[in-house]
Amino acid sequence: MESTITAPELAAAKGKRRLVMVTASDEPSARLADRAGVDIVLVGDSLAMAALGRPDTLSVTLDEMIHHTRAAAAGATHALLVGDMPFGSYQTSVRDAVRSAVRLVGEGGARAVKLEGPRVPEIAAIVATGIPVMAHLGLTPQSLHSLGGYRVQGRDREQALSLIEKARAIEEAGAFSLVLEAIPSPVGAAITRAVGIPTIGIGAGPDCDGQVLVFADVVGLSEPPLPRFVRRYAEVGATIQSALEAFAADVRAGRYPAAAECYPTPPGLEEPPGFDSNGS
Repeated sequence: MESTITAPELAAAKGKRRLVMVTASDEPSARLADRAGVDIVLVGDSLAMAALGRPDTLSVTLDEMIHHTRAAAAGATHALLVGDMPFGSYQTSVRDAVRSAVRLVGEGGARAVKLEGPRVPEIAAIVATGIPVMAHLGLTPQSLHSLGGYRVQGRDREQALSLIEKARAIEEAGAFSLVLEAIPSPVGAAITRAVGIPTIGIGAGPDCDGQVLVFADVVGLSEPPLPRFVRRYAEVGATIQSALEAFAADVRAGRYPAAAECYPTPPGLEEPPGFDSNGS
């Protein structure tokens, strides 16, 4: 049986090979990503939109993240499974951050956790418990209200230098990798050169050490409008809808089930059994 990828292995991959991460929110999507050979399966809080139909990530709870992480853990047997820490699970105190991370690992089955922003004390405390931490800079969706919406970050020299300093502080705190979201390509390249841990880009240009996309976006299950950085690799949503329409049509026309899709009739039951006046 193939061994599970570990956080130290991925940290050591910097400069040697590009890393592939896919977000997944259940056993089937995690299993398919795992079988495709991705390095990391992230149970992202983006499942609030991709799986739960909500307008943003802010309402998803820690209990919901644990539930989905536990489901994905059944499918991701080789890739490193990372559980996203949702809004409110780590911003209130370092103690709350550690407790939330412990729950994601202990109850959810995650083998690492991810949190947004330059949360240096929280990262250091979680790492001190023995839990690997993936950090996240640039566009941090949990801060959409303070950012003024889903806006590209690092758009001038001052912002870019600030992101580089934050990335270095995150590395010093012990994070094993860093997601960079929605920043100009040169800024993504500069941060990647400035730190010794792998960067994983999502709308951060081609020079990051790896890339991540959401499962539903990659395979065509999500609805437009889509972010600029999304590339569709399939349109399975249309295929699924066509299959369901065909099933519905067959049921309504009496074509389903056919004889081959019914269980054989036991001897003596060639005619439907009768019922006496008592209904027995």
